Amino acid sequence: MRRAATGIAALCAAGVLASCSAGAVEMPAPTPEPAAAEMCRALVNRLPQTLFDQERVEVRPETPYSAAWGDPPIALRCGVGSPANLRRDSRLTVVNEIAWLPGSEDRPELFTAVGREAYVEMTVPASYGAPAEGLVEVSNLIKQEIPALPPGEL
Repeated sequence: MRRAATGIAALCAAGVLASCSAGAVEMPAPTPEPAAAEMCRALVNRLPQTLFDQERVEVRPETPYSAAWGDPPIALRCGVGSPANLRRDSRLTVVNEIAWLPGSEDRPELFTAVGREAYVEMTVPASYGAPAEGLVEVSNLIKQEIPALPPGEL
């Protein structure tokens, strides 16, 4: 289920999220493990049409494992690799029973849901203010669609 991040951290650090002229958002398509693919598809299908009062927009390349809203884009990717900065002693933020690993100092807008059978990344640009609104809504769906790992596993 879980796999090491291979290049994803480098892509994120390079700031790969960008708006396209047609209103679509370009971001790397995640490639979830086969067992996580159906969970991720179900999660993305249940995501809201609006988040932070922003409408959902097209994602390129088209994938059933990602979603985005607004401009600048709020982005979600399900089935990503294990975050490079995840450690047993990492400081996590728990929102509705979902543990989120905040991004690094150079990517403070990135949050990764950990402790589930699939990792979920969410990018909330600082221009939207505190990320809590988005994390609460997505946490509720993660709790319903992606089972927790055994206690103590991240």
